[in-house]
Amino acid sequence: MAEENGADAQPQAQPQIKMQVLAQFIRDMSFENAVAQKGLNGGEVQPDIQVAVSLDARKRPQDHQYEVIQKFRVTSKNRANNETLFLLEVDYGGVFHIEGVPDEQMHPFLLIECPRLLFPFIRRIVSDVTRDGGFPPLNIDTVDYLALYRQELARRAQTPAQEGQPN
Repeated sequence: MAEENGADAQPQAQPQIKMQVLAQFIRDMSFENAVAQKGLNGGEVQPDIQVAVSLDARKRPQDHQYEVIQKFRVTSKNRANNETLFLLEVDYGGVFHIEGVPDEQMHPFLLIECPRLLFPFIRRIVSDVTRDGGFPPLNIDTVDYLALYRQELARRAQTPAQEGQPN
């Protein structure tokens, strides 16, 4: 009997995490080909591409459903004269059914794991739109969502301290 009690004293297994992508969608998108609009002033073009990423997540009214939106802003400028070549803005979202994630871990889960699943799709959209817009297809580098999450936490931690300081 002592052995049975010992077996019962073992910690129970962690709850199984269940995640399902219910939908993916483009919420908003815009592409501006400045070269076609203004014309190219001759000379050599050396593109300098900047990619900015922001994330947002919210609980939906349905049980265990969450919406995650990634906002990508891709700007290409000519290094020679700093003129804009193109600007692409994409808000890409996903609706997720998530169970088994503890409440204290839900925020990082939504802003790290969910965007990670959506990234290959947004990468393809960026590639297709830049190609269809008259430029070579742009295959953006993989986003490190963990680092992005940590940067946002650090930024939020500094903001209250800076607000209390006189200008």
